[in-house]
Amino acid sequence: MTVGCLTATLFAVVAVPSLADDKPAAKTSGGGTTGTSPPAPVANRPKVPGALRLHLRSREETAPKSGEFKPVERVSDWKPSQTAIIICDMWNNHYCQLAAQRVDAMAPRMNEVVTAARNHGVMIIHAPSGTMDQYAGTPHRQRMQQARKFEPSVPLKPWCHLDPSKEPEIPIDVSKQSCDDPVVGPAVKVFDRQSAAIKIIGYDGVSDSGDEIYNFLRQEGITHVVLMGVHTNMCVLGRPFGIRQMKNLGFHVALARDLTDAMYDPRQPPYVSHTRGTELVIEHIEKYWCPSLLGEDLTRVVPGSADPMPTSPAEPSTRAATTGSGK
Repeated sequence: MTVGCLTATLFAVVAVPSLADDKPAAKTSGGGTTGTSPPAPVANRPKVPGALRLHLRSREETAPKSGEFKPVERVSDWKPSQTAIIICDMWNNHYCQLAAQRVDAMAPRMNEVVTAARNHGVMIIHAPSGTMDQYAGTPHRQRMQQARKFEPSVPLKPWCHLDPSKEPEIPIDVSKQSCDDPVVGPAVKVFDRQSAAIKIIGYDGVSDSGDEIYNFLRQEGITHVVLMGVHTNMCVLGRPFGIRQMKNLGFHVALARDLTDAMYDPRQPPYVSHTRGTELVIEHIEKYWCPSLLGEDLTRVVPGSADPMPTSPAEPSTRAATTGSGK
């Protein structure tokens, strides 16, 4: 089978208790790095006030076992200080050239969204799998490696395969071919880093390790995770930091549905356009795993929510409306 994410062996997932059941493990010297002299620790982002007002779309069955679903939207406020965005496999090239072109088109918009989210205090984690050697020694890589170790209540899996107890088969067929190029080249690694259009800067982190990302999220008190990137039916779901793993670990998870893309060839069932194939995967996720949102929701906070609070009852409130608080 040709795959888009060049993954290793797939593993089944198991149900996991909530985050509250996880226990911190003893910290090891070196903060996850090797060598006799661990590097000096790098700083982590400040935690600031604010509220992201998210419009979360899920799909609920109209009646038990009916197989009929309807979209349902609810509004939820997430604190930037408790929220991370994980950018999955937005590589600088791909053996499937149409897939690479769609990433190129998506990357500038993704950079705009994560820039705004970062400025509101959201943690940005870049996860271009298989390219960590390019980021070795950078503060963004070290930030993830130095996180205090936590022991999850179940083992973390290197890949979370489709779980028949929780979901049916994904509604697009990639068993014979997943690349929609007219002439498909060999499925080999032609990328070496993340797309240059998505900036890695400031307090951002870089990791493709489920353990490192989990440790960092727990250390920083992050309970809400937004996944964006590629490919929706493969790595976004299955990676060790993907939707299935994050949900099974008890995180509140959402998919940025306008900042993702599937690997799907319209010459395969159900013989729909590539765009509709991606939408079908998003609908599958909304039914069985987590809600979706639009990237725009991550670019603004509730007006006034990011303003400073008075330090004592005697102090006047500084919660005046500001130009940038809600835009």
